[in-house]
Amino acid sequence: MSTLVFGHKNPDTDSVVAAIALADLKKKLGEDIAPAAQGALNPETTFVLKKYGVAAPQVVTSYAGKDVYLVDHSDLAQSPDDLGQANILGIVDHHKLGDVTTGQPLECWIWPVGCTCTVVASMYNYMNVEIPKDIAGIMLCAILSDTVIFKSATCTDADKKICEQLAKICGEKNLDALGIEMFKVKSAVEGTPIRELVFRDYKDFKMGGKGVGCGQLELVDLSIVDGIKAALEKDIRDLKAEKGHHTVLLMLTDIMKEGTELLVASDDESVVEKAFGVAPKNGKAWLPGIMSRKKQIIPFLEKVFG
Repeated sequence: MSTLVFGHKNPDTDSVVAAIALADLKKKLGEDIAPAAQGALNPETTFVLKKYGVAAPQVVTSYAGKDVYLVDHSDLAQSPDDLGQANILGIVDHHKLGDVTTGQPLECWIWPVGCTCTVVASMYNYMNVEIPKDIAGIMLCAILSDTVIFKSATCTDADKKICEQLAKICGEKNLDALGIEMFKVKSAVEGTPIRELVFRDYKDFKMGGKGVGCGQLELVDLSIVDGIKAALEKDIRDLKAEKGHHTVLLMLTDIMKEGTELLVASDDESVVEKAFGVAPKNGKAWLPGIMSRKKQIIPFLEKVFG
């Protein structure tokens, strides 16, 4: 039985590509291992894999009894429901350490960088394993996506340095153009069900014993969602009721203006003002300079919820 490596629920490009790349690295180091994903791939990830000719990982929803590596998460809320019945061999991530626990020591690479693929690429270098051209291409795209073409507050010099290395391997010359090409795909909303858009990059959290959900749509222009904004607002209210959450937020991030319009569904909207210094009006708040859920949204909410 192969070991499986997988990212979080509602997989984004980093969680899928990191799983593919880590599986490739571990296989070259002698492990019987395969990448997996907890759900269907989003349009950006599909575009990236197709661009470099890389097969999509299998979708697996049950991991009981399997040996596993986690990438791009270590929170139970973002893990399979039966993770407690799996044997966790390792975690590779770039978020804060979550509430996943293990019964034995494990391999753990958790770095304060902008993307899990920055860590995985560094593991190739550390293990002295050559990075294949196609894997370099998809990891480069994952880093550009997660760091919003180096504009995000999460971006570090390590991310930029790894991107230089990966670009040389895969032959990409213009990283800005590549990033914009990806974000145009990511921005596409026409014909997509509203709930699918809310879940395109969505995560659940426990804060002070309360459920908090936060999704993000990264757009090249906020006007792209003008015609569906009311439907998005209604859907996060519906989602909040379905999950029994205290708060559900949807970040509409304009990557060109470098700011986020926050859609708010909450039992107490004052948590937004306490966290970000802006009081929502009609369930919306504009947050200039806010690009990163991980670094600029979640830590401030956690302080408010205590």
